[in-house]
Amino acid sequence: MLAALKQHWPEYLMEAAELAILVLALCCVTVALEYPASPLHRAIPDPVLRRLLKGLTIGLVALGIIYSPWGKQSGAHLNPSITFTYFRLRKVPGWDALGYILAHFAGAIVGILLAALVLRDRLSDPAVHSVTTLPGMAGPAVAFLAELLISFLLMLVILTVSNAEMLARLTGLCAVTLMATCILLETPLSGMSMNPARSFAAALLGQMWAWLWLYFLAPPLGMLLAAQVYVWLRGPDAVICAKLHHHNNKRCIFHCGYRAREEQQRAAALSRQPR
Repeated sequence: MLAALKQHWPEYLMEAAELAILVLALCCVTVALEYPASPLHRAIPDPVLRRLLKGLTIGLVALGIIYSPWGKQSGAHLNPSITFTYFRLRKVPGWDALGYILAHFAGAIVGILLAALVLRDRLSDPAVHSVTTLPGMAGPAVAFLAELLISFLLMLVILTVSNAEMLARLTGLCAVTLMATCILLETPLSGMSMNPARSFAAALLGQMWAWLWLYFLAPPLGMLLAAQVYVWLRGPDAVICAKLHHHNNKRCIFHCGYRAREEQQRAAALSRQPR
């Protein structure tokens, strides 16, 4: 544990900062679009259009994080469910998985506390309710199934694209496009979480604990199911790395198939040199 912390603490801090930025952006955008006294809320009465703008904005922020220097180095998981799934796939060592998951929760809490400091009563207004994720009018069963489905789709997209070498650079773009679409279409069903750390931070601020179990169970179950389906179809060796964006000059702390291939290629090149 101490060795992992000593060697990989920069990645842990990057993951925490990345999720803090994303949560802060989510709070600001939600207040701008949903707070009744907001000029944007008054100018855009259609809730579907507001969700579209929210999805586009959060998607752009997430895209910037994934392709930023920090995102390229840490892998930009931004979500403990993604980290846990890659741990299950044996791509993230155990202590690093724990470090990432703790960093996600810490980052989400810091992000929402910063938002509360900046936005004050506007964030806790009933129309915003501290961006807490709650089941929609269809009820908790539908919310659970919706969270399970969107989490399944997100992880399946990440695994499919990131492990296709011709498409791997587009993993972040594909994941963000799906996230933005889910904000538009799925928010009325469950609040669109997919992220236990994000839901925990909002519940902590708003002191709304009733349905938190749903957002702790459905996202990881959906992603683990997607990983199992992918392994059934492609085999365990098809998962190359745990980064969303790997082709860069940043170090990789995971059990990386790309690094193993590079080492094999170097060894083969050395063996071909005349002695």
